[in-house]
Amino acid sequence: MNKPQLDSSVRIAIEISIYLLLIFALVAWCLQIIMPFVSFLVWGTIISVATHRPFLKLLAAVGQRKKLAVTIYVVIGLAVILVPAWMFAGSLIESGQGLKASLDSGQFEIPPPGESVKEWPLVGERLYAGWKEVSSDLGEFLERNHGQVKLIAQKVLSNLAGIGLSIVQFLAALIISAVLLANDRATVAAVHRFFRRLVGGKAEEMVTLTAATIRSITVGVLGIAFIQAVLGGAGMMVVGVPAAGVWALFILILAIAQLPPLVVLLPAIIYVFSTGDSTVTAILFTVWSVIVSFLDAVLKPMLLGRGVDAPMPIILLGAIGGMIHSGIVGLFLGAVILALGYKLFVSWLAAGEEPGNSDSDDVQGEIAP
Repeated sequence: MNKPQLDSSVRIAIEISIYLLLIFALVAWCLQIIMPFVSFLVWGTIISVATHRPFLKLLAAVGQRKKLAVTIYVVIGLAVILVPAWMFAGSLIESGQGLKASLDSGQFEIPPPGESVKEWPLVGERLYAGWKEVSSDLGEFLERNHGQVKLIAQKVLSNLAGIGLSIVQFLAALIISAVLLANDRATVAAVHRFFRRLVGGKAEEMVTLTAATIRSITVGVLGIAFIQAVLGGAGMMVVGVPAAGVWALFILILAIAQLPPLVVLLPAIIYVFSTGDSTVTAILFTVWSVIVSFLDAVLKPMLLGRGVDAPMPIILLGAIGGMIHSGIVGLFLGAVILALGYKLFVSWLAAGEEPGNSDSDDVQGEIAP
């Protein structure tokens, strides 16, 4: 009995389908294997791009001895990550030990609010009443609001654990960035090959745009946020706000998220006005806090988008949108992707206006008088 013979085109289609299925399965399997390390690789790449130029200067300073330059780079990176973490942990432990000692001895007191708090618009009377209740009998207040206090404490501990994991992540990313910088020529060549395969002749432009965008975000977002955190924390230390290092960390997180540091500084201002003996000091601290909060409005136009062949609003929108979508790493990914998309869109528009393009000529002919 004769077996049915498949048409050659059908047989080819089946073979192509099987090959594609195997390729998709292999790619999916590879992604599953590498997925736990993606965040480390992304951060390592971002750090290596952001620090490549300083690394080249360091390499020149040590006489092109790459091993020595990489060692110095790792030591500096560890200091940049661990020293602030150690200071934050020290401030947190010191504040916690002081609080525990005060609670154990029964001497923990919250200073009562000043009478001027009543005169504050909208929230003055309610804030005064709640503050006075807490300061007069803290134990009763904690007992009455036990559930809410426990929930807040759990949230704080969870956030602190997240900060610890982030520090570990950055340490791993630092090692990856050191490996990439130690093989910078091969890494750059691989990146150029990838972009040439992706966008052809525009590979050089896209690589330059990607690197410039990452450096711009590093300086224009993280750099400004760090400056605001340092200045805000210094101001709180001078006027005697408790746990100023912890509040400075919160300012850093808010500033990275593009939220005003005044969210943290406003309670500090209220504390200084209510407990401080000098009104002049409180007013000066208020002015300082306002300057720190709006410092990004002055620095961001100068630093964000500098050296990037894309408008500053595109970079800022990409950073904010990426932050909302993917967290801190989205600051970089969002800005890079939106900048690349913007350049491709502009190139697509320009291609339609090239001489000899029939569609462009037709449109111009219809519009021309």
